[in-house]
Amino acid sequence: TELTEKLEEVVMIWTKQIRQVLVESEQIRREADDVGPSAELEHWKSRMSSFNSLLDEIKSSRVKKIISILQAARSKTLKQWKELDGSITIAANEAKDNVRYLYTLDKFFGPLANASPVMMEHIPSLINTVCMIYCTSPYYNTSERLTSLFLKITNQMINTCKTYLCEG
Repeated sequence: TELTEKLEEVVMIWTKQIRQVLVESEQIRREADDVGPSAELEHWKSRMSSFNSLLDEIKSSRVKKIISILQAARSKTLKQWKELDGSITIAANEAKDNVRYLYTLDKFFGPLANASPVMMEHIPSLINTVCMIYCTSPYYNTSERLTSLFLKITNQMINTCKTYLCEG
């Protein structure tokens, strides 16, 4: 029972740390007013990397051994652990899915940033791709996510126009 108590303390520390990561990941992002759409992709790539690292750690043999010992001891800490494990898996899947969908927009980001203000040729395809993401993505189809993306696309268009005016 002394070993079980020590392992439960370890799991409780992990639980607290994982909860903190989840809370921080859900906080509203503060970004500069002129940030472009590439920042959205970078955000999700970073988040995917963080959650995948966390999942790798959770699935490590060391953690599995501790969890199996606590399962054998019928520890009550495992209920919280399983909930957090599920939450981390969902967050990792969301990030991975969002990166996959945002990569379909990546081909538009360069031309949008480097085009002249007459960038109309790129807009219909870009909007169609965003519409496809909205219709098919299980995670990226919220007004919050799309508003953030459209804001960044608009910022990029404005920056492109400013650059063109300053150079011309």
